[in-house]
Amino acid sequence: MSPHQIDGILFDIDDTLVDTRAAFGTALATIARRYLPDVTPDQDADVVSFWRADASDHFGRYTRGEIGQVEQRMSRANELHERFGGPALDDEGFAAWDGVFDSTFREAWSAHEDVDAVLGRLLDAGLHLGALTNAATAYQTDKLERTGLADRMPLLVALDTLGFGKPDPRVFAEACRLLGTDPGRTAYVGDELDVDAAAARRAGLIGIWLDRPCARRLPVTDEEIVAAGVLVISSLDDLPGLLGI
Repeated sequence: MSPHQIDGILFDIDDTLVDTRAAFGTALATIARRYLPDVTPDQDADVVSFWRADASDHFGRYTRGEIGQVEQRMSRANELHERFGGPALDDEGFAAWDGVFDSTFREAWSAHEDVDAVLGRLLDAGLHLGALTNAATAYQTDKLERTGLADRMPLLVALDTLGFGKPDPRVFAEACRLLGTDPGRTAYVGDELDVDAAAARRAGLIGIWLDRPCARRLPVTDEEIVAAGVLVISSLDDLPGLLGI
């Protein structure tokens, strides 16, 4: 792949640019100490894995516009408590729970170590950069600002832009329109094989799966990777070389 084939790159935010997995770890450890008396610190990783897996697909329903942010998080909180021995949360109880979770989560946001230098290299190469995310605009804008990425990574499309998110091809088309690039000359980089890289490829973009070591939210087979037909990198440091920059 040579540089002239790519005019722009769209990025996912969570676990692509921002180390959201680590932030979940911080927030959920605080939750465990306050709400999950049977969970010891050496089980915190299991709590994070359960939360990220979201087996009932509450976050997926949120991204499809079927339920709201509060409903999806409250449902996930109660499933977490049911699994690890916490109390059932009514509306008032969840509001207090979410205050603890959200404040701790936000304080723990940080960019991955490979982000800063790579973004600088891509911008120096004259590429247009932007973010496409499955979370709300205000929430993700705050995340980019807190992690020092807002000046170089404009948020182009969020969940509330069209009322639904990835993997719908329309969100990729809208992001390319706002970026000012043709989909066929635009790459999309994200940490999820299905809703990021494969969905981008189906929408006519160049799908790039960022498969960070030991960071997969769900198991992925070799057959699924091959069938997706996407490019794969293990670090953003690999991205310039992949693009011939």
